[in-house]
Parts: sequence; structure tokens; C-alpha cells
Amino acid sequence: MTELAAPPIESDTLHALHDFVARYPRLFVLTGAGISTDSGIPGYRDENGQWKRSPPITLQEFLGADASRRRYWARSMVGWPVVGEAQPNAAHRALARLEAAGHITALVTQNVDGLHQRAGSSRVIELHGSIGAVTCLDCGAQHARASIQQILEAENPALLEAQAEPAADGDAHLEWHALDSFRVPACTHCGGLLKPSVVFFGESVPRERVDAAARALDEADALLVVGSSLMVYSGYRFCVWARQKGKPIAAINLGLTRADPLLTLKIAAPCSETLTALAARLAST
Repeated sequence: MTELAAPPIESDTLHALHDFVARYPRLFVLTGAGISTDSGIPGYRDENGQWKRSPPITLQEFLGADASRRRYWARSMVGWPVVGEAQPNAAHRALARLEAAGHITALVTQNVDGLHQRAGSSRVIELHGSIGAVTCLDCGAQHARASIQQILEAENPALLEAQAEPAADGDAHLEWHALDSFRVPACTHCGGLLKPSVVFFGESVPRERVDAAARALDEADALLVVGSSLMVYSGYRFCVWARQKGKPIAAINLGLTRADPLLTLKIAAPCSETLTALAARLAST
């Protein structure tokens, strides 16, 4: 497929980023929600790092009350198609090209949309899991999220025509008056409790993922952050660790990041245009 030409970015900005990548050829890349907004998936935070809406459901809420699970799955039923139908954008494809060219040793993503892999990146660690899968907390069975959507729609036809503004990671701004009658999906193997295979707020990232990412950071020359405010510690800690190890940090992000005081280079520009221009320039040198 032919790539569309990206609008030009400031030459000084591109030069600084190109120089960073040329100087530090083995990059550890950390991505956040800002890289997927061009794919139509809303982000969590504004340019000041503040929530765009009320915070997402916590693990404790999800496990603790039937009403919370009904609310979660009702919103997910309406919001899932935005993520399920999303396609990789130019930023995802540019990172895949940078990996193929040998510039990226590992890509750790805080996103759960799977778009990096679909764009062609192979060295991906999904820090927070995948929204495309659902796990039974009773028997451990794995289900495709798309198959759960079929169950949701079959058992809750009253919501099929619902309109709601999409939110991050397959959520939706839905407040439905008939939640008491909403039917939560159950495991088709044992009838047990289903949970998306993602790390909820209030839940710990599995240790094996953190350890794998830490080893990858040890092997890298520098850290490049793309599209993340780093307000959540699960991502921010890699900046702390990089600083402790004396590894330089660059960030491409519109707006503030929690790690701004730690950065060697800050690029306040859109992810897609910036990475597309970077990949093109590296390919020509």
C-alpha cells in the first residue's frame, strides 16, 4: 500500500530527532494512547495530563459488585466496535519500519489495541495485555473478544441501537437507565466470571512482563517515548530506570509528560507525521 506523504514538520525538530536516533541506534520504545488516536481510538488524558472523563473502572470495582460489571460490559458492548474495527495508522507503520531497519530492539506498549503487531512490529511487549481477549477467572479459558461481542448483542438487543461517544480502549460514555436488566456474559465452558485480558486500574502488571521489559531496557542505548503522558507509574518507571542507568530519553508527545524533567529531547508534535518523517529520513541516509 502506498504511504500518503505526511505534512512537513519543523526541520530543526526532525534534525534533532534524527540525530538522537543516529547517536543511539538501539532504541527501547515505549508507546501510549496518543499513538492510536489517529486510528480513531480516543485517549485517556488531555494535553495537561488530566482525565478527559471519570477514571476507568478499577479491578476492585469490577470484582466487587454485579452492578459494576453490568455497567462495564454495557459500555464495552457499545464501545468495542471502535477498537475492534480500528486499523494501524502511519505512526504504527513507521515504528514497524524502524524495527525492520534495526533501530528498535524492543517496543513496550501501554496500549491494549494490538495495532503495533498488525502494523508489522514483532518485538512487542503488551504491558497491559490485550483487549482482544477475555479470560475466565474461574476455569482460565481464553475467549476472543469478538465472540463475546456476539453473546452480548444476542442477550442485550435493547442496546443494539444505542448511541454513545466512544472512550479509550473500547469504552463508551454510556449511562443507560435499564442496567438492572443487562445480561453480563459468562464463560461458555464453565459459566464462570469473565474479565478482559487487560490490566485494570488498581491491578498489578504481571511480573514476567515487567522483567522482560527491564531486560530489554538494559540492552538498549536509549529510551524513546511515543504518545504517552506517563502519568501512570507502570510506564513512567521505565523513564526512572533509564535515568538511573544513564540512558538518554526522548519523547514525542503533544502536551505535558510526567517525565519532562528527565528528558534529553522533547518533541511536541503529532506522532504520525513525526515518525513518518523520521523513518523516511533514516531510510535515505
